[in-house]
Amino acid sequence: MLAQKIKNRESGIVVYGITPPKKSSDEEKVKEIAARQVERLQGLDIDGLILYDIQDEKTRTSEQRPFPFMETLDSLAYSRDYLSALDIPKIIYRSVGKYSKSELSQFIDELSQEDDLTVFVGAASKAQSVSLSMSEAYQLKQQVNAALPLGGVTIPERHQVKGDEHLRVFNKIKQGCQFFVSQGVYDVEASKNFLSDYYYYGREHNIPLVPILFTLTPCGSVKTLEFMKWLGISIPRWLENELVHTNDILQKSVDISEQNWRELKTFADERNIPIGCNIESVAIRKVEVEASIELLQRIQNSE
Repeated sequence: MLAQKIKNRESGIVVYGITPPKKSSDEEKVKEIAARQVERLQGLDIDGLILYDIQDEKTRTSEQRPFPFMETLDSLAYSRDYLSALDIPKIIYRSVGKYSKSELSQFIDELSQEDDLTVFVGAASKAQSVSLSMSEAYQLKQQVNAALPLGGVTIPERHQVKGDEHLRVFNKIKQGCQFFVSQGVYDVEASKNFLSDYYYYGREHNIPLVPILFTLTPCGSVKTLEFMKWLGISIPRWLENELVHTNDILQKSVDISEQNWRELKTFADERNIPIGCNIESVAIRKVEVEASIELLQRIQNSE
């Protein structure tokens, strides 16, 4: 069970991440998408399925968004109503700033009955208007169901600029987070720098480390690459050049993602840092979805 692996602080956890269909999709379209996802994932040996809760991040940057923001179906409702045939633990994201105290309380209560996990996500920027702060959300979770497995988000690239990402993680651990999922990883050096400070701070202060799940996401086009950069994913200049000038950007990104995972896993294993990975498939093009499955299988075979 995923919750037990997290509780045991195990390394090698592998999950798969998807975004629910657009809210504007009609019922038949949603059923069709869900049926494909269930069929695709049923045969895969994964520890869990992440369902994202998308928020508009326009306050984070003044740059124009490469793809328009489209609201998606509620991740818990989609999981419960359309993916129940998928008998694996679900990790339901919640962008807590979008919800009132009563709405989040109801979500925590409902999730407890589904035997699933959650990840709380904060505001995209300080300028974003929120109904509920992260500290209020953590307190509410403790009051409603302290036993519910809770995860947080970590952004290794932020560590390059501020140098305190490991401290943010330890602060969230103090507030109940038992695991973390990273933003998409293309800058492996940023992730290793974060892991190094995470490891040595934990050792120095005698704090047990919790699993960090690094997100790996295939990139199928130059426009998708621009969107990743807009989201704040750090892509080293040499790597961007390689992706832009290759004949097959999708395959190149899969190769690089696998290579990054191997490097991170070797680094973490040498220090007994529990890490895992989240293979992300947020694209709708069939070739990109298939590339995410290929990446998943390659990573599993490398274990």
